[in-house]
Amino acid sequence: MNKEPLTIALPKGRLFEQVQEYFNTKGLNFKFEKRKLISYDEEGLLKIYLVKNSDLPAYVNAGIAGLGVCGDDVVYESGLDFYKLRSFDFGGTRLAMAALKEREEEARTRELTIATSYPAMTRDYFHEQGISVNIIKLKGSVELAPSLGLAPYIVDLVETGSTLKANGLEVVQDLMNIKVRMIANRSYFKLNYDRINDLLERIGD
Repeated sequence: MNKEPLTIALPKGRLFEQVQEYFNTKGLNFKFEKRKLISYDEEGLLKIYLVKNSDLPAYVNAGIAGLGVCGDDVVYESGLDFYKLRSFDFGGTRLAMAALKEREEEARTRELTIATSYPAMTRDYFHEQGISVNIIKLKGSVELAPSLGLAPYIVDLVETGSTLKANGLEVVQDLMNIKVRMIANRSYFKLNYDRINDLLERIGD
């Protein structure tokens, strides 16, 4: 009797395209029909859910998808615990603090006010440095915060820095590198250990 396929959640957007391309190079071919959010690879090894990036940890934590692919930032901000099975060479970025190029320098001994979509990572990083921070959580467009006077600093994911430059900002400090990982629900991994390891071998470099 054939076993049910392994379940995996993939994030919508550009990262999905990178994951799809990478999996295709390993012979795991799949595509989603228009408006469909569930698909299978051609061999029937994987049942794939297409979900919002920020929601992906919730699906894996609940066991709806036993596996998932997302960035360190998504896992960290979720506050949930997973096995990190492997990292990928694509999709990496960095978390950095930025400010207006034309600004008055602030003493780092005082509390920093920072606008960010990544409050957990930001708070933990600066607390580890012994620096007090006032976090203003934003869902997006954090680059506007300094120019509009909401906060002198932002913390955001930075790739080329072109968006920062376009908004008169510059990187003040790098906080951490962000890698794309394959994560697993702990119980699901234990129940499907052999099959998941076969998959890891197949998609390995």
